[in-house]
Amino acid sequence: MTEHATSESTERGRRAGRLVRSGIGGWQRALAVATAVLLGIDAYVHLRDAHFYDSLTTSTLSEGTLFRAQAIVAILVAVALLVRPHPVVWAVAVLVAASAVGAVLLYTYVDVGPLGPLPDLYEPTWVPAGKVTSAIAEGLATLLAITGLVLSVRTRPRAAPQIQH
Repeated sequence: MTEHATSESTERGRRAGRLVRSGIGGWQRALAVATAVLLGIDAYVHLRDAHFYDSLTTSTLSEGTLFRAQAIVAILVAVALLVRPHPVVWAVAVLVAASAVGAVLLYTYVDVGPLGPLPDLYEPTWVPAGKVTSAIAEGLATLLAITGLVLSVRTRPRAAPQIQH
């Protein structure tokens, strides 16, 4: 074996060792990418459609503003998942995706009315462009984020117990 081949093999081993030590395996990376893509789809739909909901407002807040805020949070969480799929980031991804799909389901089937600064978000139809797409993306992102959270907690390196003398 040449010196170059040995050096290349050693470097590959180091990289693999870092990946294993970091607790981020192929499945977790794939889940992070898939979840980030689904959150990106959700964000795209919310940003694209926000202007349709600007007229639904209270004295404080419009539904369009809520759409934009949800989109920004989804983008930030998607980027965080791609950078570092840590259990805390997975937990935030679960909260973001689940709250979004929960809200669309709730306000499609229940007329809650205005709540504090929130306008009446009731929209008893699936007809608006993007609503079904974003709901599916949010639901799938929730399931993948739960899976990613469980996997990241299970594969997270544990500190060795300290032996007291």
